[in-house]
Amino acid sequence: MSSNASAGDSSLIDDVSALSYEEAAGDGEPNTRASLPEILLLASVFVIAACGLVYELAAGALASYLLGDSVLQFSTIIGTYLFAMGVGSWLSRYIDRQLVAHFLRLELLVGVIGGLMPAALFTVHSVLPPGQLAAFRILLYGLVLLVGALVGLEIPLVMRILKRHFKKRYALKELVSQVLTFDYLGALLVALAFPLLLVPYLGLVRTGLFFGLLNVAVAIWALWLFRAELRGWRSHAVACAVSVLILALGMAGADRLSTWAEDRFYGEHILFKESSNYQRIVVTQGQGGTRLFLNGNLQFHSRDEYRYHEALVHPAMAAQGAPRRVLVLGGGDGMAVREVLRYPSVQQITLVELDPQMTRLFSTMPLLRQLNHEALLSPKLTIVNADAFGWLEQHDEPYDVIIIDFPDPSNFALGKLYTASFYALIDQHLSASGYAVIQSTSPLVAPRSFWTVVKTVESVGMTATPYHAHVPSFGEWGYVMASRRPWAMPRALPAGLRFISLDGFPALMSFPPDMARPEGLEVNRLSNQSLVHEFEREWGKLH
Repeated sequence: MSSNASAGDSSLIDDVSALSYEEAAGDGEPNTRASLPEILLLASVFVIAACGLVYELAAGALASYLLGDSVLQFSTIIGTYLFAMGVGSWLSRYIDRQLVAHFLRLELLVGVIGGLMPAALFTVHSVLPPGQLAAFRILLYGLVLLVGALVGLEIPLVMRILKRHFKKRYALKELVSQVLTFDYLGALLVALAFPLLLVPYLGLVRTGLFFGLLNVAVAIWALWLFRAELRGWRSHAVACAVSVLILALGMAGADRLSTWAEDRFYGEHILFKESSNYQRIVVTQGQGGTRLFLNGNLQFHSRDEYRYHEALVHPAMAAQGAPRRVLVLGGGDGMAVREVLRYPSVQQITLVELDPQMTRLFSTMPLLRQLNHEALLSPKLTIVNADAFGWLEQHDEPYDVIIIDFPDPSNFALGKLYTASFYALIDQHLSASGYAVIQSTSPLVAPRSFWTVVKTVESVGMTATPYHAHVPSFGEWGYVMASRRPWAMPRALPAGLRFISLDGFPALMSFPPDMARPEGLEVNRLSNQSLVHEFEREWGKLH
């Protein structure tokens, strides 16, 4: 993905091609020594590109975080942003005079509006009443269009300023080459730093404000470089100072703003919050208990998580009879492992969890260790932080029970873990008498999504046994067991269970008409990801 120039390259060429042929060719031999003003202007291209891409990525990340973690959010944000940049590049041809003054004002506008955009979106989303997401979307895309258009104006103006002040040094091809090289380098740096350094260590709000200050810094050095020719120098200096003050105050209050916004969003006191390389992890505590959220989506509530995890684990474990080797995919909170450890026959448990921050948090934080009964510290457990799909492809050990506890298939990255290809790998890792169980969203709210999982399991030749349980925090929730033999009613269950019982199994396996299997379902494959589309359509009706 490119930055500022990516959407406006054609407009840039049109902009500079208006110069005469003689100017484009240069006047005589170019001066090979770069002056300090020239170096600073080229460096500003690097900074401008970095800032522009940060605003684009921040808007996409916010849209995914607040509206649902979906490829759709990033695609629409990026498309809108690039379109706006193209419009800005095209509009730059109408700026003929006072190029430096316009460039300076432009940097201040981009810095303040772009820098404050994440904070503003967080704040507005927090104060809007439920069901008013349309207003938030209007603000989101309005800001994306505005910032994108302003960013699209920047590079054409820099090129024209360079050409005007250093016309003896640059031919047209050299000018375009130099500017676009710095532009793309800035974009590359930020593309790598955004997920690995900026969001994990600064957070979205501080990242936006920091790069807003960098845009203002470009305006300040333009103010210094061209102080001799710039009209209204003092008024521009005051504008720079005010912009720095606004963004600096934002940086100082970023933590308070984030805490306030997330407290309103989650409605409870936040015990822990962290952005890992993979997701936003938030743990809250209220009068009702402790809750875990990943990317804003509830994963469990301590008051009723036992219902979810007992239903997830025991129908498969008890039916197997005497499981010795168990594989848990996902479930980095350790709750499923806690239930597995109820079986004395279990000798080895392998937990494959993508995010090391999850397993670290739930093995070190006292409150969370208490919830999972310190399951992640069991000597029977081996923790592997890896992508489950890739890990299964690289290993061939058989397991008596495989417990699949992934988040819902709300995007393509998660949807691949619900495909026929993935379930074929599961089949290869099951022992002859083994069972796999998959958490499979709500058969009441999203029946087509739930039964798509059933059909996909059946497509690889395994027997699918669907069932459901009522979990107050989630409503009616669904699971699918997969095996090479039909599921058999267990003869016994571990002592101390609070929800699952032998007498209750028939009710779990019975589906009333409003959760019946619909017609016209597709197998979820890597090539179509039909489950992700079904999931977005069904759960999207609630927003």
